[in-house]
Amino acid sequence: MKFEGTAAVVTGGASGLGAATARALAAAGARVALFDMNADKGEALAAELGGVFCQVDVRSDESVDAAFAKARAAHGQERILVNCAGVGNACKTASRDKATGEVKHFPAAAFDWVIQVNLIGTFRCIAKAAAGMMTLDPIDGERGAIVNTASVAAEDGQIGQAAYSASKAGVVGMTLPIARDLSAEGIRVNTILPGIMDTPMLAALPDNVRDALAASVLFPKKLGAPENYASLAMEMIRNPYLNGEDIRLDGGIRMAPR
Repeated sequence: MKFEGTAAVVTGGASGLGAATARALAAAGARVALFDMNADKGEALAAELGGVFCQVDVRSDESVDAAFAKARAAHGQERILVNCAGVGNACKTASRDKATGEVKHFPAAAFDWVIQVNLIGTFRCIAKAAAGMMTLDPIDGERGAIVNTASVAAEDGQIGQAAYSASKAGVVGMTLPIARDLSAEGIRVNTILPGIMDTPMLAALPDNVRDALAASVLFPKKLGAPENYASLAMEMIRNPYLNGEDIRLDGGIRMAPR
């Protein structure tokens, strides 16, 4: 798929993996719309890229519909969707307080929040973007390309990651069925499983913790850069024979239980 003049939507596009991908798309000539909750960062990046920012909560049909309407009014129907919006939390399914012996469990509402954003929010954006792409005429047989973000936690979930791992495993699990659903319409769907990436979430960690995380990577022994993610996302969009795939981007790491 070509990038020049093509409308693209990046969810979670105000920072981290999404921002790096938005920059790569804009540099290649795409017209980029950023979906994010953070208006300050989103507006600033949209201005930098000559794009448009849409404040959106991917848990809400109304919010997502309004964001797509705004993006399409500015750039036309998107042919590219990159889903980077995501959240995480850490809590054991059930645990015992070492000091008091009190037993508690992971609240279902906290589990549901992660599923709603990471899994259902991703599906919501895919379904709405795909329906729009289906109204377009194909170019070289293609109407669109969709890239999703899962995590190595989908396969190597650590202690306390039940909700996060389940949400990301769901994204992996739906990639091939959705690619099959949309194949007759010329819309491709692929998913990236990032490892330990140097995103704003990790920037707050102490240097010794960051160094230990980097050392745990097989090779190269460093945190993944958002630009590494963007590069793979761009290839998934560009390469017309890449479809229905879930690809780890992790330096060969396999996560330990903790």
